[in-house]
This record gives sequence, C-alpha cells and structure tokens, in this order.
Amino acid sequence: MKNLSFRERGRGTRGATSGPEAGAFSSVSEYKRTDRVADQIKMEIADILAKKTKDPRIGFVTVTSVEISDDLKQAKVFVSVREDEKKTFIGLRKATGFVRAELARRLQLRRIPEIAFLPDTFTEKVTHILDLLDKIEKDVKKKE
Repeated sequence: MKNLSFRERGRGTRGATSGPEAGAFSSVSEYKRTDRVADQIKMEIADILAKKTKDPRIGFVTVTSVEISDDLKQAKVFVSVREDEKKTFIGLRKATGFVRAELARRLQLRRIPEIAFLPDTFTEKVTHILDLLDKIEKDVKKKE
C-alpha cells in the first residue's frame, strides 16, 4: 500500500485556512457550546414535560428559553404558563429531579446542570409595550 499523507487520505488539518474547510470551523466557533447545549436542553425539557410527567399540576406549559452558565452547572428554564401559575410552579419544582434524571438518560453530558424553573415575563412585557405604542398612536391621531 502506498504511504499517503493526511490530506491525500481525506483528513485535512483542523486549522485549515484555505479551501472549503476554512469556513466550516469559523462558523462553529461563533455559536458557543453553551448555546448549543441550552437549545438541546430546551427541546428535551419541553418533550419531557409534554410526554413524561404525570403531575396534574403541570398543565399546558411552554418552555420559552434556557439560559445556562458557562461551566454548564446551572440552567435557568424560562416557562410560560396558561393556567394557575402558582400550582404549576409547585409541580415543576417537585418534578425537577425527574426532569434531570430524564436529561441524564437523553444527553451525553458529564454533568447535568441544576435546573431552576422561572416564569417567562418577556411576552407580558412585549404586550405591555405594544399596548403603550398603540395608545401613543391613538393620541397622536387625536391631536391631528
């Protein structure tokens, strides 16, 4: 068998600066690992809450976003709730251990982050701002 270099075998160097390989590594570095892990955790927790939990206090819940620390030890899971918010968060707090155990089964991480469920107030803030803008627009039209 002929001795081939890494490039001839199809194994380019990691730090390639020219050719099609150059763009592949630069785009990955812009998207941090914590962001990728947070997106995966968001999808998995949404699936777990929808399909696996049997607690009646956890009704219709939407996982809106996940913020994770740089060391991947803590995760804030922002949730919007349609029904009784107080009972739902009590149910979510009780289900935290179950959710972490399910994440451990589904994700290939050395440590599963501690999870804190928090209410998502972003949609309420956006609605309030839009209402204020509508009010301002109506006031301007009245003055004209």
